[in-house]
Amino acid sequence: MTRVLVAGAGPVGLTAALALARRGVPVTVLEAGPELAAQSRASTFHPPSLEMLADLGVLDDLIGRGLVSRTFQYRERRGGIIAELDLSVLAGDTPYPFRVQCEQSKLTPLLRDRLLAAGGEVRFGAAVRSVLPHAGGVEAALADGGRVRGDWLIGADGAGSAVRRALKVPFEGMTYPERFLVASTRTDVARLLPGIAAVNYVFDPAEWLVLLRTPDHWRVLFPTPEGTDDGDELKRLPDRLRGVADTAWDVAHATLYRVHQRIAGSFRAGRVLLAGDAAHVNNPLGGMGMNSGIHDAVLMAGALAAVIEGGPEEALDAVAEARRETARTFVRRATHANWERLRSGDPGEYHDELRRLAADPVEARRYLLRSSMIASLRDVA
Repeated sequence: MTRVLVAGAGPVGLTAALALARRGVPVTVLEAGPELAAQSRASTFHPPSLEMLADLGVLDDLIGRGLVSRTFQYRERRGGIIAELDLSVLAGDTPYPFRVQCEQSKLTPLLRDRLLAAGGEVRFGAAVRSVLPHAGGVEAALADGGRVRGDWLIGADGAGSAVRRALKVPFEGMTYPERFLVASTRTDVARLLPGIAAVNYVFDPAEWLVLLRTPDHWRVLFPTPEGTDDGDELKRLPDRLRGVADTAWDVAHATLYRVHQRIAGSFRAGRVLLAGDAAHVNNPLGGMGMNSGIHDAVLMAGALAAVIEGGPEEALDAVAEARRETARTFVRRATHANWERLRSGDPGEYHDELRRLAADPVEARRYLLRSSMIASLRDVA
């Protein structure tokens, strides 16, 4: 029987594998690490992703481990709420008119367990280092010298994808001048800032920030200047947190990372597909990275299963190109616009626009169809 290999056991790779296994396709996931990654990373699930995860049978368990967030806020750094958007206006567009706040590390075990129950296989310590096409299939060369053959391969092995590099697929784009500093804190931000939502975008031309609640922590995301030392930025963190609320913050951990906007030249190369960060990366403002990767996984796995069942490969080409176009014109544009607005030196006009749309359910719905990513997947009036 046709076997599909998947490089990477993150949320994108495991989603693709589970979608295939539920269609009766034999699938083997090759994961570089010794176990599933425990890092928090992405933590916001938008309504279309919730629909897909419901179809895969994992949504109820995810909601049980996460927080349902029906609103999010735009705030001023030195003031209060600019606008609060309520996703309930999307009740006619989705059965899940809310976000779920939950670390991706809580989703991946659910996907793995469902995959194993469906007959799929996960191999840990199996880092894919190269991909070798052969007649009618592909061969994954592993870091330990082993080789695994399959008929198709989905590269979901992250922004540094060995699969993409082996195929010499271009990954063009840009790197933002700032690094992002993310602190996870056990401090109760809701007590310090009464009325705050679980998701908050805070405008300030000097130092914008994002405040997100997860089941275990609050997260605070700051931009950091170009050219400064990582160690110095981490030392400055307590003072920057006191600028958010004047208290002693209990920081669980903090990390600095560079942010890119890049997209692969193609999401399909012969018998290989690229999905998630292996295919496209963007800044995290708006929470679209993991979500668009989940959408890649479900849609491309569905198209691949149809080909395996005897359908035309042209349909797979069409889906791969449509996903690339979505990454190029929707995700990249929306996330970059979020960055520009938060750091605007004169944001007053945009603040007024936000206040107007929050007060108008029709305009709010139009805006939320885009920010929730529903509009990236289907035509909506």
